[in-house]
Amino acid sequence: MSRIGNKPISVPTGVSFNIKENIVSVKGPKGNLSLSVHKNMNVKVQNENENSLVFVIRPNDSKENKSLHGLTRTLVFNMIEGVTQGFKKELEVNGVGYRVQKQGNKLNMNLGFSHPVVIYDTDDVKTQVEGSKIVVSGIDKQKVGQFAAIIRAKRPPEPYKGKGIKYANEIIKRKEGKAGKSSKG
Repeated sequence: MSRIGNKPISVPTGVSFNIKENIVSVKGPKGNLSLSVHKNMNVKVQNENENSLVFVIRPNDSKENKSLHGLTRTLVFNMIEGVTQGFKKELEVNGVGYRVQKQGNKLNMNLGFSHPVVIYDTDDVKTQVEGSKIVVSGIDKQKVGQFAAIIRAKRPPEPYKGKGIKYANEIIKRKEGKAGKSSKG
């Protein structure tokens, strides 16, 4: 039994929630999002005075429907949270000579290569630079996470000195370097 799928989602004031033929659209102060829901899942809105509740209902207890139940509820919840508060991921750039600059809508990174690495902001995802930190923000949780992963992949952290781009809350397992020459004989 999906415990997450059974929880109702409260829609805050200032957010409009529409369902049309398995397409859920949410409009809020930060923007608009829409999602095509699986045909087995049924999304219903119940109005309680000013605060409306959204329920995701599954038709039966088959394995596929159980897995889709919690997923659908979480995706709808993330849409509502995205249009009201938004999402952000923080990355840290560590290393001697590694620099990050924001120039207009492009992120210019010097990461120890012979050339600078340039990544352009999209319409959905924006970046900001605060010293050696990169903040990726947007209203779609999946797009924010994917954009942050693309930036991190340009120079992932290495385990010996910790140089590279890492998430702010990521812990890098450190390895010991080469041991000194052992004298035999």
